[in-house]
Amino acid sequence: MLLLLRLVINAVALLVAAWLVPGIYLSAAKGSSTPHDWLTLVIVALIFGVVNVIIRPIVLLLTLPLTILTLGLFTFVVNALMLILTSWIAEGMGLGFRVSGFWAGFLGALIVSVVSFVLNRLVTKRD
Repeated sequence: MLLLLRLVINAVALLVAAWLVPGIYLSAAKGSSTPHDWLTLVIVALIFGVVNVIIRPIVLLLTLPLTILTLGLFTFVVNALMLILTSWIAEGMGLGFRVSGFWAGFLGALIVSVVSFVLNRLVTKRD
């Protein structure tokens, strides 16, 4: 159940980023709402989740000295690179998701992080 919830949160966060950032393109964010577009959104959210679970920790470990040197700000660059990697994988699979450059990825990663944080706070129980 928790995995499905995380997938939905990722999908909503990616949809918001595609809606707000001019350099991020997702067919579901362009106004059409065919079942194929929503399936694309779910698959891209799944790719994004896998990239963040498997690849992001390795990249964070390898860039730890740079992250320490920049007082943690390099993490924003890593997040942007994970979104760009997701775009690269999705394009390779023929999906309608594209990030057109580093700055679009950077801004998109910031938006995805904020939306994910807010949605996680809204749906999880507070002890």
